[in-house]
Amino acid sequence: MRNENTPIAVEGYPFIGAAAFVTLVFALLSWKLLTVVALAVTLFIAFFFRNPERVTPEDENAVVAPADGRVIYLGPSREEHLQEEMLKISIFMSVFNVHVNRAPLSGRVLDTFYRHGKFLDVRDERATFENEQQGLVLENAGGKRIVVVQVAGLIARRIVCYARKGDTLKRGERYGLIRFGSRLDVYLPKDAVVKVAVGDKTVAGETVLGYVS
Repeated sequence: MRNENTPIAVEGYPFIGAAAFVTLVFALLSWKLLTVVALAVTLFIAFFFRNPERVTPEDENAVVAPADGRVIYLGPSREEHLQEEMLKISIFMSVFNVHVNRAPLSGRVLDTFYRHGKFLDVRDERATFENEQQGLVLENAGGKRIVVVQVAGLIARRIVCYARKGDTLKRGERYGLIRFGSRLDVYLPKDAVVKVAVGDKTVAGETVLGYVS
């Protein structure tokens, strides 16, 4: 997968380069105030696309957070792709969170799906059904299936997913990102043991959302 050894996600390079170029032009023109503003924008973009290393729990039954952010929903929900009643955990990412997404558990990608849609605020529950989204169905060695869905938001306009059907992912492995604010939904089996609550902060690849067996 991409971005395994890059301190800044490669998807950010064009944005950083463009902002740096504008900063240089302003500096050469001696437009001091605009130079400072453009430099601040350049640094923020680099900050947004940061790609830190993480230490992932080794427990094979652990499901880790796919995103940095805050839990905004936890409860039963019907997962539309599998048409099953599951346990849903939604994580909201602000523009200040790391936006590189990581695999929640080790397993095979049984299926992928993409849904074209709107760009509502992801804290609006309508976003679950109406927003643009990209999902993966993962199955671990024990045959347990989970679904993880990248949901575009009010500002987010680009979902990036490297994983393809048939791929094998390792828990905590980087598998994609969403640009500029969004949400990740994780659907667990109904008998999963949950270890987070609404309002909890999550760290992608490290925070244990729950356990499946």
